[in-house]
Amino acid sequence: MALPWKAAMRALPPAGLRVAIDARTWSLGAGTGVDTYARMLGDSLARAGVPVEWLTGGTRHAAAAWPREAAIARWCGALRRGPRKASLAPHGSHPVHDGGRLFREAQTYFNLHRRLLRVTSAAPPTVMHWTYPLPLYLEGARNVYTVHDLIPLTHPRLTGIRADRHQRLLDAILSRADHLVTVSDHSRTHIIDMLGCPPGFVTNTSQAVHAPLQRDPRLPAGLRPGGYFICCGMPETRKNLPALVAAHRTAMSQRALVVAGPLAHGVPEMESMLARSPGVIRLPLLPHADLVALIRQARAMLFPSLAEGFGLPVAEAMALGTPVMASTIGALREVGGGGALFVDPHDTPAMARAIRALDSDDALCRRLRAAGFEQVAAFAPRDYADRMVGLYARLAGLAPALPH
Repeated sequence: MALPWKAAMRALPPAGLRVAIDARTWSLGAGTGVDTYARMLGDSLARAGVPVEWLTGGTRHAAAAWPREAAIARWCGALRRGPRKASLAPHGSHPVHDGGRLFREAQTYFNLHRRLLRVTSAAPPTVMHWTYPLPLYLEGARNVYTVHDLIPLTHPRLTGIRADRHQRLLDAILSRADHLVTVSDHSRTHIIDMLGCPPGFVTNTSQAVHAPLQRDPRLPAGLRPGGYFICCGMPETRKNLPALVAAHRTAMSQRALVVAGPLAHGVPEMESMLARSPGVIRLPLLPHADLVALIRQARAMLFPSLAEGFGLPVAEAMALGTPVMASTIGALREVGGGGALFVDPHDTPAMARAIRALDSDDALCRRLRAAGFEQVAAFAPRDYADRMVGLYARLAGLAPALPH
């Protein structure tokens, strides 16, 4: 259940507005911030009365029936020019798809042809919203792309994405897109400055964040409410985990540091470091209800990232009433506002001092909890849906309906 939406006079969605969202993260089984972004976009729009559909691969079979294709097969398929057919599944259904083949083929197609792969649908929606810079566009719709950040260009050493390829992909998207959206003013400024976009072509719509009201499942064995710190997300280089682990060790807290998120297959040395570190508990990707319970019952969220376009764990922790320590770098100061304790992510002793303060100062934690609740109100799902609907209506030339 989401946070209660404001009871106010709101415009109905324009008649005729239909929005499709790519189901890439669903079909590829990703458990990332982009996955959460896509699902919250769909949920927020649907709750606001917008007909929402999910764009999947063209062949409608259960995903389990599709083994991952060999690279040579994908390259042979991508040699074929011309559009690909896609399916649209209504929101609320369980989309059946081709196991992500369309999205993988699009990446290979772009590598071969250096152009976006065209997609067709029998009944195109008004707006096709791609939740990531994907090398795809849907014919017959206004194509909107979310560019969460430009970290592959601004911090190439912190990501496995090649900067030159990413620049080519963004250039190709700009040549076809009807609009770009992003998730913070920090990212919007980078996009305008580095990609040369007109300011009116890029909109910061922020994100929606909600705090589920649920009967929390039991914590993993060995953890008790308030007895641990948490850092969650993909454990990639930019998350600054070695410095965080060192700061936690220096702080000499009796509370464990729990690191929860998908396995870092691309950086095995990260997993090795976490496994060897005393006081660190490594948990894999968890079901959403379990992750919510883990964040809600932590002493504090520790998130000293080196680069972020938004920083969803910070906003989620504030919505769940968990105090936050966050980095001063990237969009985190913008997202955390007055609701977080900020540290220089390059200053390990300063991080250790912040951890000690969170460990021992109950009054500080109460102040951060109250300030976090106030700050996170800016990410209410209904307000987010209103921003998105207004943008879509302008792009499609549709007038909003009467308020209700």
